[in-house]
Amino acid sequence: MGQTAPLTIQRIAIFPLTGAVLFPGLHLPLHIFEPRYSAMVQEVLARDRQIGMIQPRQLPGEEDREPPALYDVGCVGRIVDVEALDEGRFNLVLEGVARFRVRRELDVTTPFRQVEAEIEVENERDAVLASIERASLEREAKRFAARQGYVVDWDSVGQLDDATLVNGIAQVAPFDAAAKQALLEATPIDARAELVVQLMQFFGRFDGDDGRATLQ
Repeated sequence: MGQTAPLTIQRIAIFPLTGAVLFPGLHLPLHIFEPRYSAMVQEVLARDRQIGMIQPRQLPGEEDREPPALYDVGCVGRIVDVEALDEGRFNLVLEGVARFRVRRELDVTTPFRQVEAEIEVENERDAVLASIERASLEREAKRFAARQGYVVDWDSVGQLDDATLVNGIAQVAPFDAAAKQALLEATPIDARAELVVQLMQFFGRFDGDDGRATLQ
């Protein structure tokens, strides 16, 4: 987390899910079906509509640890759309609000986990890239999209602010979970942009049995 970013301390309900990395300003659809997370949704809807998305972390020698360890950094998402389904299930859309760092896990009676977290309240959308950094990012994104066979409306991409462009690539690109976690932790935005470019170059190589490079 940035050393100069203002912080606030908050209790948040967390949803540990490998590969589901939310970035500030972006949206993440979720289908909730496990009873413990259905209970979480019902509670946060009555409280603050916020869920902390964070990845579980497998530590050497603790592969069977239950509950699993967590990465230090996640992203708080606010429920902006909710559809209640049969049998206690929900379809949700979270909007990324801010990154958070876990201070400690709380001893709770709820079936879902909760943490005390430092919430970064700095608005990343105020951050800007140098023109040469923006140009490099867009150039590499076009190369990467072409290699992946993606169809992209580049005129619309060009209208995005720097933070939304960087975070958008970070969230939707087919990087592995470790790479996405590294991107979430990278700060300030120009450092994240540089890492995005490096990862697009890395993952754009064809390697391995399935024809894709990975960081594993």
